[in-house]
Amino acid sequence: MPGKMIIFEPLKITNTNTMFTEKDLAQISAHGLAVSDVEVQLKNFREGFPFLNISRAASVGDGIVVVGDEVPTLEARYDEALRKIKTVKFVPASGAATRMFKALFEFVNEGKRNSEVDTVVNNVERFAFGDRLRTLAPKGSEDHRVISALIGDGLNYGTCPKALILFHKYGKETRTALEEHLCEGAAYASCNGTVHIHFTVSPEHVAGFKNLLGEVLPRYEERFGVKYDVGMSVQKSSTDTVAVNPDNTLFRNPDGSLLFRPAGHGALIANLNDMDADVVFVKNIDNVTTDSQRGDTIRYKKVLGGMLVTLQEQVFRFMRVLSAGEADEAILADAVRFVEEKLCVKLPEGFARCTMAERVRRLETILDRPIRVCGMVRNEGEPGGGPFWVANADGTESLQIAESSQIAPEDKGIMQYATHFNPVDLVCGIKRFNGQKFDLTRFVDPATGFISSKSKDGKELKAQELPGLWNGAMARWNTVFVEVPITTFSPVKVVTDLLRVQHQE
Repeated sequence: MPGKMIIFEPLKITNTNTMFTEKDLAQISAHGLAVSDVEVQLKNFREGFPFLNISRAASVGDGIVVVGDEVPTLEARYDEALRKIKTVKFVPASGAATRMFKALFEFVNEGKRNSEVDTVVNNVERFAFGDRLRTLAPKGSEDHRVISALIGDGLNYGTCPKALILFHKYGKETRTALEEHLCEGAAYASCNGTVHIHFTVSPEHVAGFKNLLGEVLPRYEERFGVKYDVGMSVQKSSTDTVAVNPDNTLFRNPDGSLLFRPAGHGALIANLNDMDADVVFVKNIDNVTTDSQRGDTIRYKKVLGGMLVTLQEQVFRFMRVLSAGEADEAILADAVRFVEEKLCVKLPEGFARCTMAERVRRLETILDRPIRVCGMVRNEGEPGGGPFWVANADGTESLQIAESSQIAPEDKGIMQYATHFNPVDLVCGIKRFNGQKFDLTRFVDPATGFISSKSKDGKELKAQELPGLWNGAMARWNTVFVEVPITTFSPVKVVTDLLRVQHQE
């Protein structure tokens, strides 16, 4: 029987000679995009993205601050500020934990036996989900049944978001990753008795989040003597990007429609932009530890917060003077020292020879930006981006978090000098000196996205991701790096990570 014939509507030609059908135009509009947005995406596919102009790796004394004896002072500064500011704990938690169980899927679907399977079946009782798993696959069950019950029909963890997976157990009590963020948030993000937490969630998981929160919030509110204000948002469809074939022509589904794909965590800058807060903590869903091991995490969250509010106070003081036209040479000299020594922005050669009006304008441009203070841990071989000095087009040099994919092949040698890496431990100041919120989308570097190879229904395609949330999406923020202990970093990338000491109470 012949296949159904697909009839396309008459083509419309945009001003850049890309042809779209009427159906395409309706689909683009339904995503909240303009044709010009898609044209830019197609141009990026054709031309690619430039590499970052890396100068050198940041290091202690050259871009990375070690707080040392200042820890108690910064903690106290943050605790004092909490009486006057609103903080939000922002947790990217979208997507299923498929990669966490990749090796287990290979065993169930392809029969590939590996050490991860052996570790799981030999240590079921040590996992927080062990008791539940044993009700589905009692001791003595063959291994295939155990693993299938874990990732498939049974616990269904293979399609579950990490937030809803049981991470830790305390005697008979067990907690999901989401619950550990509730516990952690009560320790440093409580403003006048209310803990504000926001999770970014995939649409298909919203109901699961709501069900769990409805079950556990009363318990933790009573335990910690706080109220929780928990928000959720989904990645906006207007941040999706089209897919293309290997020859950069539009990839189409069997029904002729365009294929739009979520554009990575960089799209979450739009969600972060919607936050109504003075200070926002950003931390990944899987980076949590147990009660008895959380001391350093709490302490250094407050340290980072204390440093942020201290820097903001100084920025706001300079901005009020500069914007009022009240600066003299002494004030400008103080502002220059602050920008270079505290905000880690190296001014261009020749700055001192500029007129006073030009120097004021340049300083205002630099100071009037969102600020982030980023914890950095010593490099112990974990995957992730790192802290680097980057030369900017305006002649300044500043700090950025860079992934290896952003660094040109000829500059890869610089990476061997990177002593620290990015654990995604950010504290963000998103308000201006006059109390207005920044439009965070204005501080994205659109040239820092990247192209990846994917497939759909067995067909190769090219996908495009927006500049990463803590990479290009914050490239034009003021950035300060602070060394934090490795004990503040305990991610769960694969299921057997839950057997590490950081996750065993």
